[in-house]
Amino acid sequence: MRSANGNTMIKKKYDLVVIGSGPAGEKAAVKAAYFQKRVAIIEKEPGRFGGAGVHTGTVPSKTLKETAIYFSGKYDKGLYGVEKALQHEASAQEFLFRKNQVISAQNDEVHRNLQMHRVDIYQGVASFEDAHTVQVQGKDEALLYTQFVLVATGSYPFHPENIPFDAGSVYDSDSILEIEKFPRSICIIGAGVIGCEYATIFATMGAQVCLVNGSDEILRFLDKDITFELVSQMRKAGVQTFFNLRVDKVERIGSEGVRTTLSSGEEVETDIFLYAAGRQGALQGLNLDKVGVAVGKREAIEVDGCYRTNVNNIFAVGDVIGFPALASTGMDQGRIAVAHMFGLHDVETLTRLLPYGIYTVPEISMVGLTEEDAKKEGISCCVGYSRYQDMTRGQIMGFKEGFMKILFNKEDQVIIGVHIIGPIASELIHFGMMLVQRQETLSDVINYVFNYPTLHDLYKYACYDGFGALSGHKVKDPVMHPQPNNEYKREDREESEENTKDGGHC
Repeated sequence: MRSANGNTMIKKKYDLVVIGSGPAGEKAAVKAAYFQKRVAIIEKEPGRFGGAGVHTGTVPSKTLKETAIYFSGKYDKGLYGVEKALQHEASAQEFLFRKNQVISAQNDEVHRNLQMHRVDIYQGVASFEDAHTVQVQGKDEALLYTQFVLVATGSYPFHPENIPFDAGSVYDSDSILEIEKFPRSICIIGAGVIGCEYATIFATMGAQVCLVNGSDEILRFLDKDITFELVSQMRKAGVQTFFNLRVDKVERIGSEGVRTTLSSGEEVETDIFLYAAGRQGALQGLNLDKVGVAVGKREAIEVDGCYRTNVNNIFAVGDVIGFPALASTGMDQGRIAVAHMFGLHDVETLTRLLPYGIYTVPEISMVGLTEEDAKKEGISCCVGYSRYQDMTRGQIMGFKEGFMKILFNKEDQVIIGVHIIGPIASELIHFGMMLVQRQETLSDVINYVFNYPTLHDLYKYACYDGFGALSGHKVKDPVMHPQPNNEYKREDREESEENTKDGGHC
């Protein structure tokens, strides 16, 4: 049988059809295939595997962060008595070179993984014919009959009507990865994770950055000490910040340049503009209404704790179901959904204790409660701090900024939260995750022996500082709390500084 465009129409039966080859879809497909299920995966982008995680989100932006640090020499300027400098300004092609290499390698790795597990791959756009039938149109033409369907189509950038997106100077968080000329200046709207990451990346590369946020705080899920320090570091890097403002108008000026008019009436002129204030579920063409799948705000599919939709055999995972929209959680959501589909009884719930990594310059990572969360829950808590620059390894590596904050219960010294801002914070946090998960105490950490010198000493000295806070005096090796240097939410900052000026506090 042939389709309308003359291609052979494939008809085949499966145990599971996965729509989308991003982190969530790939891991679900591979797990089901590992357990001897007949699995198909549908990817609409020909030759592109890995979804946003590989091509427009997780991998490329994190690679650009490392590229910016390399080109700028941010962490090794003046350390070795020899100044290294580029012979010329980095071009857009040079800036994107490593990103493109890593994307290509990751794309091939996802493809190989699917092939190795004998997952059938279909290239084309998927749509529901009914709850057990999915049609594929595109390079491949097929009707796939299946017991279960997993929707893992990811998300795409939200486009407000008043912003004239184009390929030359007005970008979203996907298209910014294809810039043809490196900008001297950029205006970024949205100080969420994506906005803050790109603000610090471009600032590290020497661009003038204007960051606009609609509220008076950024990254509200983080501990306030961390956000204070991030804003301070961004301003030191030359980022101009505007809080409690929105964008009224965006317009091209001449052949190159953008004028952004803020709600205050102020106008900002930059080479390019980046809108980074939200994404929504990628549901176009799926015909979910045909099978009655419930969809909520920002086109996010509604699911239960097993990632099952209101249609019994249809599941959804990853960015398409909304928060937390992380590659790490999406992978495990896919694995958990497969466990519930086929009654595998291995991993059936997503852990409540999730580490968060934000790949700004400097990096941020956290796990457990913030100090604000603990207060709301009525927990009597204390805090201990340690600084990168006071650690021997930190001095060897030339780190002059960054700190760790450990939050613990005053009554039994059980660690309930770990917060880090500084180089490789997203790597260091995993030891902290185990401490919180196992309910370990300050004494437990102090009794660990770490290789010396390593940055893991941050944990030990933060705990010593915590004991100092409990006893009401400075410890033998005092680690002073870093003082934020910014002006937003000043009343909270002043209260925080008063409580922490001598190090840890209770």
